Amino acid sequence: MATTDLPAPALVPDFDDEEGVGRKLAIICSKGNLDMAYPGLILANAALGEGVETHLFFTFWGFDMIMTSRADDLTFSPVANTAMHLPLKGVRMPQALAPAPGVSAMATKMMKRQMEELGIPPVPEFLDQIVAAGGHLWACRLTAEMQKLDTSDFRDDVEGVISAADFIEKTAGAQLLFI
Repeated sequence: MATTDLPAPALVPDFDDEEGVGRKLAIICSKGNLDMAYPGLILANAALGEGVETHLFFTFWGFDMIMTSRADDLTFSPVANTAMHLPLKGVRMPQALAPAPGVSAMATKMMKRQMEELGIPPVPEFLDQIVAAGGHLWACRLTAEMQKLDTSDFRDDVEGVISAADFIEKTAGAQLLFI
């Protein structure tokens, strides 16, 4: 194949901006299930490790991650999770079993054990690490009003209860992820 016959190079964004200088990541955490808490935390931790300014905005059920009364009790529910794998390679949990009594508790215990084996801390400790690395935690004002909550219900390191518009302003130019 002649060099003139080569396909055009793929369009790939250029992320080389001098070691993360000026980069921002905004993550909206909207779910409080154990399996939905970790993706945002892992991404936030990775971004902070790369020197990226990182903001997490907790809304709706994501509040469970930052509420002092709930953060230690996040659970995993295999109900309607058709991708649920058992610890045996390639074995999936039949959906008919998912709503059975005790299955959610078993799945939660299994997931927590797997995370611990990988050295991934529980959610409250992970949030401690994110804040210590310079991450910012924000709570959604509308959700707080809907649930009749105030700052005393949240971790001490939540920087404020702000509106969605305030969050958008604080994270102008950020890469935005909704989880």
